[in-house]
Amino acid sequence: MWKLKVAEGHGPYLFSTNNYAGRQIWEWDPEAGTPEERAAVEKAREDYKKNFKKDRARALPCADLLMRMQLKKENNIDLSEPPVRLGEKEEVTYEAATKAVRKAVRLNRAIQAKDGHWAAENAGPMFFEPPLLIILHLSGAINTIITPEHKKEMIRYIYLHQNDDGGWGFYIEGHSTMIGSALSYVALRLLGEGPDDGENGAMTKARKWILDNGGATGIPSWGKTYLAVLGVYEWDGCNPLPPEFWLFPSFLPYHPAKMWCYCRTTYMPMSYLYARQWHGPITDLVKSIRQEIHTKPYDQINWNKARHDCCKEDLYYHHTFIQDLLWDTLNYFTEPLMRRWPFNKIRQRAIRKTIKYMRYGAESSRYITIGCVEKSLQMMCFWADDPNCDEFKYHLARVPDYLWIAEDGMKMQSFGSQIWDSTLATQALIASNMVEEYGDSLKKAHFYIKESQIKENPAGDFEAMYRQFTKGAWTFSDQDQGWVVSDCTAESLKCLLLLSQMPPEIAGEKVDTERLYEAVNVLLCMQNTENGGFAIWEKPVPLPMLQALNPSEIFADIVVETEHVECTASIMQALLAFKRLHPGHREKEIEVAVAKGIKFLEGRQWPNGAWYGYWGICFLYGTFFVLGGLTAAGMTYENSQVVRRAVQFFLSTQNEEGGWGESLESCPSMIYQPLEGNRTNLVQTSWAMLGLMHGGQAERDPTPLHKAAKLLINAQMDDGDFPQQEITGVYMKNCMLHYAQYRNIFPLWALSEYRKRVWPSSQNKV
Repeated sequence: MWKLKVAEGHGPYLFSTNNYAGRQIWEWDPEAGTPEERAAVEKAREDYKKNFKKDRARALPCADLLMRMQLKKENNIDLSEPPVRLGEKEEVTYEAATKAVRKAVRLNRAIQAKDGHWAAENAGPMFFEPPLLIILHLSGAINTIITPEHKKEMIRYIYLHQNDDGGWGFYIEGHSTMIGSALSYVALRLLGEGPDDGENGAMTKARKWILDNGGATGIPSWGKTYLAVLGVYEWDGCNPLPPEFWLFPSFLPYHPAKMWCYCRTTYMPMSYLYARQWHGPITDLVKSIRQEIHTKPYDQINWNKARHDCCKEDLYYHHTFIQDLLWDTLNYFTEPLMRRWPFNKIRQRAIRKTIKYMRYGAESSRYITIGCVEKSLQMMCFWADDPNCDEFKYHLARVPDYLWIAEDGMKMQSFGSQIWDSTLATQALIASNMVEEYGDSLKKAHFYIKESQIKENPAGDFEAMYRQFTKGAWTFSDQDQGWVVSDCTAESLKCLLLLSQMPPEIAGEKVDTERLYEAVNVLLCMQNTENGGFAIWEKPVPLPMLQALNPSEIFADIVVETEHVECTASIMQALLAFKRLHPGHREKEIEVAVAKGIKFLEGRQWPNGAWYGYWGICFLYGTFFVLGGLTAAGMTYENSQVVRRAVQFFLSTQNEEGGWGESLESCPSMIYQPLEGNRTNLVQTSWAMLGLMHGGQAERDPTPLHKAAKLLINAQMDDGDFPQQEITGVYMKNCMLHYAQYRNIFPLWALSEYRKRVWPSSQNKV
């Protein structure tokens, strides 16, 4: 039976800066579990398989049940109180809302890990896991790091998320694409599946989809790199990625150090692999896959023509004529020179420089790296550079940090959302005002958040390594990962400020004030002083023209760091809360930053009154966050047309039954689209409720809130949880991400605020 291990780590190739707080890994224990527990796990798997495509062509995300089963048993919190059920003509009462909130509080406490964080899956893209399997296969670690039980669960996951047409999406719930289909097919072959294996001819159907859609030569450029490393695609079919750019002076506007951190940490290892033209051994399996995924015999493929080939099902960002001309120039003129003496000496220098930067990035993240894409690519590079190097061994030790298992099988995570989920869950619990129900939950959460703040900057001359200061920030996952995320820092700061106002016997000891100052310093650094918006990972780079050089066909806006409305609103709330409790520290700078932030948000409002969200789907998510920021700054329905228009957006998109539901198609299209059939999504309904309450709807006319609250209350499950529905996370406009904790966090938060705001006099009596 699979067991979740929390805050543990041992072995010569593992090291941590905070005793592994927030680390969450799964281990297989053949002796674990009672017969009843094992039967419950199998039932969860069978239920998912039975229902995951009910009336759908594509599978829903999992409910993350294995983690919930284990933690509910370990925490042993009474969840037996029956849920409220309101009849068709019944109205929501204070008592009904109180009971639903209490059940949700207990559920959230029951699934909190022992170190104080909320563990969860953060996955969904189908291109995450195959590159990891490629390098594990090439290195032989697929039979050491990956056990037969791992393989069984990985196979389960890939098959379950196969679409009815035989292909796989870019992400779960997505239409079939070449990058999803070719990589998933290859992954299954590396895991031991034969070309005709799988239920109902699954592999045969997959191969048919790939070939019917032009074959794997049409895979987008990232996929071309992965397949070239395996040896089932030729490097001549890849557009040049010259590492020599890293030798240019860093003051040049097109130096890769100016790139968004995820862009440069992806293309740096890709440039190393391209320059080396490295691939694994051409085994019988590789030769077989070559025959299976291409429409022509391998030796007859025109690889030069394939450089610009991209399957129409994948194409989101169209390359311009200028881009293609640039790549052709590099391919026909520059590359032949760089591969010959004496210019190949320059290439060798560039290759060594990329390895130097990768090593620094790996060490400063305890070999977690910035995320799963870089993780697999760095492993490929270090194995290609020296199969016996320690760097590869350190990387292997952190592979378990990326693997997550649920009832739909094992998948590779983005890199975990521990901090993000935990700060939201903490605020949702505090919003309930149910002091008698907190137990030690807030103490544990407080400890975890304090332990997870980054205490030091990256080692050495970090600016020379193209890193920025990190001291005082929080990451998205855990402290060891080491990369600043501004809204995670803001939400963590908000938690510490809230907890500092509570008695120590409930919330634990307050954080040292200097640590709060350090967090504020980070946040103020992330603002674009020209337009007022805040960036996420690093200071904004005001070079929008570089976005035109986007080398990816599947993502938008990946070249330079830019500003986002959700982060801006979150940071504004945190700075204002800090200013109220700690006047005097950079007070004037905070006032100026907030004033600029308001102008940025006002300027980004859409004609329909909403804001486009980058990290959640989409207009509902962005508008919920922005209203929180604007109202924290004193803007109200009465004094601001911007707030009134946002409230009207929410009211105009509420469906007939009283809920909200937005399609993931809103993200790539950038046009609001309701879910098919105008059905309700409970997480998105919670966002809309919170947004409306920020806009004063409870005091003005609570009727829309009553309807939505009734939906949430009636949907609550026996244990206090809420049903898993459609995916609700997104990044870079075109790729969806599953946040498995959202379904228990946001309904609790929405009902808690609803209960407080609609019945304030009842709250005061309690």
